[in-house]
Amino acid sequence: MADARLETVLTRLEANGAKHLEALKAFVAIPSVSTDPEHSSDVRRAVNWVADQLRTVPSIEVSVEETGGHPAVVGAWGNNPNRPTVLIYGHADVQPADPLEAWSTPPFELTERNGRWYARGISDDKASMLIPILVAQAYAEAGEEPPLNLRFLFEAEEEVGSPNLSTLVAQRRAALACDVVLSADGGMWRAERPCLTISARGLAGLEITVRGAKKDLHSGRHGGGVVNPLHVMAELIASLHDEGRVAVAGFYEGIVGPSQELLEATEALGFDDAAYEAAVGAVTFGEPGFGTLARQWYRPTLEVNGLWGGYQGPGSKTVIPSEAHAKITCRLVPGQDPATVAAKVIAHLERNLPPQASLEVRHGDHSAEAYGVAPDHPALTAAAEVLQEIFKTSVDVVGMGGSIPICSTFLEELGADTIFFSFSTADEDIHAPNEFYRPERFRAGLEAWARLWWRLGSLEAR
Repeated sequence: MADARLETVLTRLEANGAKHLEALKAFVAIPSVSTDPEHSSDVRRAVNWVADQLRTVPSIEVSVEETGGHPAVVGAWGNNPNRPTVLIYGHADVQPADPLEAWSTPPFELTERNGRWYARGISDDKASMLIPILVAQAYAEAGEEPPLNLRFLFEAEEEVGSPNLSTLVAQRRAALACDVVLSADGGMWRAERPCLTISARGLAGLEITVRGAKKDLHSGRHGGGVVNPLHVMAELIASLHDEGRVAVAGFYEGIVGPSQELLEATEALGFDDAAYEAAVGAVTFGEPGFGTLARQWYRPTLEVNGLWGGYQGPGSKTVIPSEAHAKITCRLVPGQDPATVAAKVIAHLERNLPPQASLEVRHGDHSAEAYGVAPDHPALTAAAEVLQEIFKTSVDVVGMGGSIPICSTFLEELGADTIFFSFSTADEDIHAPNEFYRPERFRAGLEAWARLWWRLGSLEAR
């Protein structure tokens, strides 16, 4: 009987294809660029649009929540204590479309060509976050109630680091309480095979300034007589690594490395180093003893993201600059605390700083702890079963080299793990001109979300 009821939902989803496309067109047409104050009204318009979409299901209680920045949408459907509760997360904001001249078609107008949908934000994250909303509508139209309690949280500040999300979740902890979070944000590693992400690295960032003289000096008159901050900075940066390993004392202390089983599974993915080198135009390099994917997903790193100082204009200007600057970020793994790692890097720099120069350090605007979900988590198992059923192939288990601070927020505030269930793929030019989404992925996502809710409904509430 349950399967027949689910089939009525799937039938509604298939029949609503044209309506779904019109909704997606309307959503991506809103230029909800969260980083640009000139688009603040557009961001609010996108949030209200999302709220109105949820309100088409009369059973969903919907509110637009004000924050210290852009607003968010909170919703709830069902309150049966005998059923598991799932929180659905996504974000309605997008990156700027610049440079506009690099787009082949208008960025805020969904355009289909060569079997792809093009628009800013369509992959990150509007198409994937719209899917569960459309699935909720299909359940209601079919006269069915999902066999689980649903909570919804759609923010509009993800592209600026979600600065108000932790506060909002803490304030609305009771309303958002759940057994597990399903994130519509994220993405699959490659388009030809389904995958599930089980980890994301953490983040710690620093901006450092080395100072010498109180002003720029003529290099002919003063060269050889005072310290050059650029020379000092170059030596400091060079001291941070030794043959692919981070040379900061204590950097690797306490880390929880990937299991041998996970490393072997990662190797079995068949990553092509030669193809990767051709695509990025560089030779693979990094910590010895690990393959490229393991280094990118499961090992910590320290990267110099910017290095500057002195004269940058045309020709030459013979000066000894008074300052040199660098930006550093560390990607972290389980067992590493962002503040502790940052302190170790600062201590390393101070130890290696010559007495003739001074050092100033500013911590980055964002930090995050590494996140991982147990490979045998019941919701992850259910998601894998659904993907295997739809794609008719095995499901790869992968890591994420980037950082997702929301995972730590949900774990700390709600005690809930996050399962990434996005149907975007890594090659869809997110944040770049000509961002796109695959229509077949959109259709697969609709079916997958409908089936996953049904499957999760059979699990026990925590």
